[in-house]
Amino acid sequence: HVQLVESGGGSVQAGRSLRLSCSASRFYYTSNCVGWFRQIPGESREAVAAMDSDGIRLVAKSVKGRFTISRDNAKNTVYLQMDSLKSEDTAMYYCAADSPPNWWHLLPSDFGYWGQGTQVTVS
Repeated sequence: HVQLVESGGGSVQAGRSLRLSCSASRFYYTSNCVGWFRQIPGESREAVAAMDSDGIRLVAKSVKGRFTISRDNAKNTVYLQMDSLKSEDTAMYYCAADSPPNWWHLLPSDFGYWGQGTQVTVS
């Protein structure tokens, strides 16, 4: 069973940075893809960034050039570095992991393991 725990959210002013962390158990052995998604109340969950076990990364157009996904294998942790934050980045951010055959589609329904979420508020 894969457990994911996010941290690092908070309230910041526009233009500032935050780094989210996702600590995982075993996902490197059971999942070939880990990703970050975000959701605003009343709206669908959307993909922000993801990377597979080979290190291939995808980033949503809305955050390209501002957000970076990375991982530390030794710590079983995946990060989302968020720079130049905008008010429209305000959302609950979730870490997800699984081994979808077409992970690059970044469909939330393809991911079976989710963290509890961490709130990011940009004002």
